[in-house]
Amino acid sequence: MKPPAHHTLPIGTGTTGTRMESDSMGWVEVPAEHYWGAQTQRSLIHFSIGDDHMPKAVYHAYGYVKKAAAIVNQRAGLLDAQRATAIVRAADEVIAGDLDSEFPLYVWQSGSGAQSDMNVNEVIGNRASQLMGGTLGTKRPVHPNDHVNMGQSSNDTFPAAMHITTVLEINEQLLPHVDQLAKVIRDKAVAWVDVVKIGRTHLQDATPLTVGQEWSGWAAQVHDARARLADSLYAVYRLAAGGTAVGTGLNAAERFGEQISAQIAELTGQPFVTASNKYAAQGSLDAMVAVSAGLRGLAVPLMKIANDMCLLASGPRAGLHELSLPANEPGSSIMPGKVNPTQQEAMVMVCLQVLGEDSIVASAGAQGNLELNAMRPVVISNVLHSARILGDACEKLRRFSVEGTELDRAKVDEYVGRSLMLVTALSPTIGYDKASAIAHKADAEGTTLREAALALGLSVADFDRIVDPAAMVGHPWRDLGLNQPDDNHD
Repeated sequence: MKPPAHHTLPIGTGTTGTRMESDSMGWVEVPAEHYWGAQTQRSLIHFSIGDDHMPKAVYHAYGYVKKAAAIVNQRAGLLDAQRATAIVRAADEVIAGDLDSEFPLYVWQSGSGAQSDMNVNEVIGNRASQLMGGTLGTKRPVHPNDHVNMGQSSNDTFPAAMHITTVLEINEQLLPHVDQLAKVIRDKAVAWVDVVKIGRTHLQDATPLTVGQEWSGWAAQVHDARARLADSLYAVYRLAAGGTAVGTGLNAAERFGEQISAQIAELTGQPFVTASNKYAAQGSLDAMVAVSAGLRGLAVPLMKIANDMCLLASGPRAGLHELSLPANEPGSSIMPGKVNPTQQEAMVMVCLQVLGEDSIVASAGAQGNLELNAMRPVVISNVLHSARILGDACEKLRRFSVEGTELDRAKVDEYVGRSLMLVTALSPTIGYDKASAIAHKADAEGTTLREAALALGLSVADFDRIVDPAAMVGHPWRDLGLNQPDDNHD
């Protein structure tokens, strides 16, 4: 069966606004203004589930895969120069995002990503054919399977695209925002390294430390989580491309996997290599599960830090209010003048979302049967979403809150002066039991620790010598890996 003649006209010139394209199952009517073909259109009909579309970043990464494949196949003498050049030009448009409107498919599709793979093949095939003067929908002179998909399968290219887009998102977007946030937190730690404050454990008064020491702990948490996330990318640099259907490399050129991975590394500037075992690369999602765990590992300290900041900024009159956060917007539609820790609250919600998405990724990683784990679309959707919202939240928290956070020195000093746990410094001198009696007496009678100690027989000189908050904080400069200013000599 041949389509009517008017259905083979170029984009935008069809008399009905559609054209006919075919696949192995027959003819399908597709919108004339788009480059996609029959298989994409079938997916739109059968899998229009919800509003969750495959992230455009996946298609940008796919552009690298198809471009690299065309280059490698041309070098191997399997693809002529004209077709290869047209495919490369079309793939460059995909990479640049110029053809984003051509990728409408949903996350909820074939679990191997086969329909997204064919979406890319059809778009690049039609665009490349157009560049060579061909007619859209005819699959001439560039065929989506025979030329664009040469030596490939969705079972190896979709995993490769997943890894490429994950690496680019984390290295180019997320980690820079994490680094900037960690730096600002550490800068605050340095600025406040000598400011003594009361510590708290179990939400109860504890011995003192400095504000700088407290913030240095936050900076270290972010730094360590960042390092673990970066380490998790090790396995994602290994690409399944070259394994084709089940990992054997059937229908691919000799050493295609090594060559396409090297070409992708050159195109992206990232250290991609071919996976040494394609059966593991295609049959599992272990590498993506590890990255998701790294994202979860970053979300955990970020949530803790955000909650700590909320608590320390509570008030301003009936809370701790050691920290004064920037006032970015009104906090209440009914209570005039109220300001809330909105950036911290947004971060907590983002982190909760990441924890939930990680559980989905882990569950998906445990799925799959035999030579393929067919849960890939939901995995890449969640990993990319987690990475993007974490990066954005880090940038917003840094820019609109941490950078402008100030200390309420009066409150900080007041809490130190009123603390009962300074009595801990007396324990080595007078013993735990006597020190405890002093603390209980002060608390019960509402007096200061000093008054209670003197009433129980401790001399003024001994109390003032032993109970010195500044002497109880250890080595704050050393904790930050710095020398005290007095220790810096020319």
